[in-house]
Amino acid sequence: MGALKALILNATLKNSEEESNTEALAKKVCQIYDNENVVAEVVRLADYAISYGMSPDMGDGDEWPQIFEKVKEADILIIGTPLWLGEKSSIATLAIERLYGSSGETNDKGQAIYYNKVGGVVVTGNEDGAKHAAASILYGLSHIGFVIPPNVDTYWVGEAGPGPSYIAAGQTNDFTKKHVEMLAYNTIHLARMLKEHPIPAQGNLLES
Repeated sequence: MGALKALILNATLKNSEEESNTEALAKKVCQIYDNENVVAEVVRLADYAISYGMSPDMGDGDEWPQIFEKVKEADILIIGTPLWLGEKSSIATLAIERLYGSSGETNDKGQAIYYNKVGGVVVTGNEDGAKHAAASILYGLSHIGFVIPPNVDTYWVGEAGPGPSYIAAGQTNDFTKKHVEMLAYNTIHLARMLKEHPIPAQGNLLES
């Protein structure tokens, strides 16, 4: 069995020239992946021209197809998002929509293309909305075929009201650190299980 591959889609509104709190938390997960010989890559979605729409390739310079190739190769997909007004970012919503746009594609068994892939979520922000955003993202991933292990939502939101973000104030938070561990190890464990014992095709074909 080859090394597992993990892909983290960072849905911050900032491009790579700016510091991202969401990416800082995601890289804590990557440290565990690295220790466990999981090949992890973080993709900053704001660096790409991603078109709106439900087609796998919207044409006219749409760069989603090159991201989707990475999704297809990954055993683990993590979506990282900041919170704005208690909601996941607009780019996170766009990523879910584009993933959904390819949910009719199949693997070599005729199952949805996302079967036997494991999903998780990383959330940062101020005040509240982490569980709401995580629930939305994890349900969306599950609905299109990803397997969701227990406790795969790690987040840091700080105190109510304006204040320092994750990089400045949250990196030593014990609750967040524990959930980083659960997210990393539970996604690894289930991804390894699915590599050896994939979901049977019977009852799970898109076309009978």
